[in-house]
Amino acid sequence: QVQLVESGGGLVQAGGSLRLSCAASGRTFSSNGMGWFRQAPGKEREFVVSINWSGGSTYYADSVKGRFTISRDNAKNTMYLQMNSLKPEDTAVYYCAAGRSPMALMIERDYDYWGQGTQVTVSS
Repeated sequence: QVQLVESGGGLVQAGGSLRLSCAASGRTFSSNGMGWFRQAPGKEREFVVSINWSGGSTYYADSVKGRFTISRDNAKNTMYLQMNSLKPEDTAVYYCAAGRSPMALMIERDYDYWGQGTQVTVSS
């Protein structure tokens, strides 16, 4: 059974940092692009950042550029999201996803596997 499990969410004050992890099991995703999406209350899920199979190519949403950093460790089958300078508007459930393509993609339909999500709450 293929699973993506996020961890590292929590409550943090504005300006603080969190590091999310996405651990994959059941198969390796070392040849697949992966990404992070988020869904705030009352809003649709939106793209945050993606990374290609090797980690050499990344795409960031403008809203997180310069504050968030995506990385991956293929040996551990794990992806990370370092979030700095957090803002209240970053409050959301964060989902990791793995795609069919080795590329870093930004569209939900390009992703086949999804985690259950982890809550990130940023207080003002």
